Amino acid sequence: MDITASAISLNVEDVTASAEFVKQHFGFREEMAADGFVSLARDGAGFNLIFLRTGLASLQPASLRTQRAQGVLVAFVVDDIDAEYARIQAAGVPITTPIQTEPWGERFFQVTDPNGVILQLVQWVHGPETA
Repeated sequence: MDITASAISLNVEDVTASAEFVKQHFGFREEMAADGFVSLARDGAGFNLIFLRTGLASLQPASLRTQRAQGVLVAFVVDDIDAEYARIQAAGVPITTPIQTEPWGERFFQVTDPNGVILQLVQWVHGPETA
């Protein structure tokens, strides 16, 4: 198998609100859009982030049409988590989970977009602690 591109599609009620949030705060740009659909890209992200309006008739399988992106965490690995935390705070974005470091070396924080999608920025600061 040769995978040539990747995307994450999330069903949300307000496509524009989610798209504008990630464009403004995470540097994504719009590549394609139509009624109830937007595909966003960012150099280095490795995937497109797609928002689909809930109830969209073209969404397959049909059983997903009324479901929203819940329990989904979109994570972005960054080089300087503390600088990103300061940047996000300075922009006035409410912090969902304040910055913290896990014992296995993951330093992260989380924000929530206007549709409830959790976005996590993470930096690996060290390997797992050993006993």
